[in-house]
Amino acid sequence: MRHHHDYANPGKERESTLLLMPAWIEGQYLGVKMVTVSPYNGEHALPSIQGLYILNNAVTGQTELILDAKELTVRRTAATSALASKFLSREDSGSLLMVGTGALAPHLIEAHATARPIEKVYVWGRSIDNAEKICQSEHLSHLSCEPVDSMEEVIGNVDIISCATLSPTPLINGKWLQSGQHLDLVGAYRPDMREADDEVIRRCDLFVDTYQGALKETGDLVIPISAGLIGRADIKAELRELCSDELPGRTSEQQITCFKSVGHALEDLVAAILVKENIDG
Repeated sequence: MRHHHDYANPGKERESTLLLMPAWIEGQYLGVKMVTVSPYNGEHALPSIQGLYILNNAVTGQTELILDAKELTVRRTAATSALASKFLSREDSGSLLMVGTGALAPHLIEAHATARPIEKVYVWGRSIDNAEKICQSEHLSHLSCEPVDSMEEVIGNVDIISCATLSPTPLINGKWLQSGQHLDLVGAYRPDMREADDEVIRRCDLFVDTYQGALKETGDLVIPISAGLIGRADIKAELRELCSDELPGRTSEQQITCFKSVGHALEDLVAAILVKENIDG
């Protein structure tokens, strides 16, 4: 269960957030992530996400590992999006629009390129200079990457759209979407935040990382559900059900699919255990 606490920034309009995410495997490991999300960190040349992850022995409680939570979070989040894409995007997807220029952006691009044969990438952000910096990332040197100053001009021509921002209001307009596209929504981690408008939610087949988190924590779903636009039954599947073949993902080339993730503590725990196992050899 994720514990979510908002706190004020004196003299600023938007609040910051403290997230505490514990998880455990009985008799093996327990871990907890403490993360702050600070929307004004750009003014201090700092990433918006800061924090630590502590991995403990579940039997003795002894601390086994302390990790940078920001790095852990961006890597496991990107991996989750790429895993979902294997079930939800078209297999021939060759182009990607990255909406957002934060710490997640290069990891999401790289991860999606491992799941599908991505060759062309566009990056849009509120600052074209920041979009250019993403394209110049050494991790993306094998891709053709172009910063753009108009999202609307390119969004209809790509196969996958990945959106990772701190925007409190919708950036993705449903009328821009085209048949066969896959939309990956990573931001909007609070009930009052949205990255996609009502038309996106109406047009897309919706999938989530977990029902528990997505139906409670993200305005992308909480707001349209509260308004009666969609209901719980309109969520086609959660990621666990896709991975276990309990429910299908993409079923046609014409579908517009949308994967909404808010993160889960088990993703962090599994990632931390993998790091420890790699260190231990």
